[in-house]
Amino acid sequence: MSTIIDEKLVDYLEILSRLKLDEEQKQSLGSDLNKIIGYIDTLSELDTTGIEPLSHSFPTCNIFREDAVTSGDMRDNVLENAPSAKAGQFVVPKTVE
Repeated sequence: MSTIIDEKLVDYLEILSRLKLDEEQKQSLGSDLNKIIGYIDTLSELDTTGIEPLSHSFPTCNIFREDAVTSGDMRDNVLENAPSAKAGQFVVPKTVE
């Protein structure tokens, strides 16, 4: 495997991520990214014919229910607990001058 991540790309990634890295961190990052890409290259050599792609490791399905109103209009009941209400709305202190 040839080096895919070079100093120029690490500098570009530093700018994109808005990080400030010293030279030791840049070399470490480049080395780590090259190892990750090398591992992905190793995985791409596997024979995956007949294996169905997965979107999740567990079998999942959405459970849908009917969208029905169950509690009805409870505005008056809710406003009974308010310290102050007017015209069917909560009255709150003014926060903006």
